[in-house]
Amino acid sequence: MAKVYFCKEITPEKVCGLFDTVGKLLPGKIAVKVHSGEKGNQNFLRPEFWKPMVEKINGTVVECNTAYPGARNSTVKHKELIEYHGWNKCFELDLMDEEGPDAVLNIPDGKIIKENFVGKNLMNYRSMLVLAHFKGHPMGGYGGALKQLSIGCASSEGKAYIHSGGTTKDQKLVWKQCAEQNRFLEAMADAASSVTRHFGGNIVYINVMKNISVDCDCCAVAEDPCMRDIGILASTDPVAIDRACLDLVYAATDDPGQKHFIERVESRNGAHTIEAAEALGIGSTKYELIEV
Repeated sequence: MAKVYFCKEITPEKVCGLFDTVGKLLPGKIAVKVHSGEKGNQNFLRPEFWKPMVEKINGTVVECNTAYPGARNSTVKHKELIEYHGWNKCFELDLMDEEGPDAVLNIPDGKIIKENFVGKNLMNYRSMLVLAHFKGHPMGGYGGALKQLSIGCASSEGKAYIHSGGTTKDQKLVWKQCAEQNRFLEAMADAASSVTRHFGGNIVYINVMKNISVDCDCCAVAEDPCMRDIGILASTDPVAIDRACLDLVYAATDDPGQKHFIERVESRNGAHTIEAAEALGIGSTKYELIEV
């Protein structure tokens, strides 16, 4: 049974403490996956919040360009926004798909896609720390560890490939060729599995349940948070940590924003990503929640 550690208090120091509690040694050069936040988004977790954790492990913050129109769909614009949001004041940020060609991770057992196109600089790292802001998502229903592994690590073309269910890598065509919803969710699970297998288990996941909006940090115009902050979770299992986050949402029956958030998740069948990832063998929905 997977172990998921949970702390109700949300501070940078508690993030570091939960990482220690997980007790997983991350060898070699460590990529720290964050969400740099779309321009105009008010909910993403700022670089100052993550700074103590990144410095603790001497990690390198990594990101990739997006596939949708906005301030992050080209290297030039993304770097400008990274500076605007202050990421480069705290860290040296590696935009992994700044230069091509993409690295290709094979997915022989993928249900929808058999290849995952990631920023080529992913190959420079031996370990990964996935720092996820748990929140809703307009397409995936919710965003957590599995989204950071899949959409987050994919290059701009790789993101298009996942969203289209493997039919195109063209940013201009993908939004006319989006896959049927469950195929998209299963493609995300396929992509996530390729990253976990690439690192051979050398990954730790931290999900922060703060600023819980129904919208993702990729939304320039996002709803304000609808639920109260819940806490921090940490695990070595991406399936278990995302399932535990959803379970904590369902358990928050006294929160007036709970139903609104659940409607977003269920209307997109968001939990199917978790089910598909479990079927691929990269984690388990059977977990022990350990409060610390």
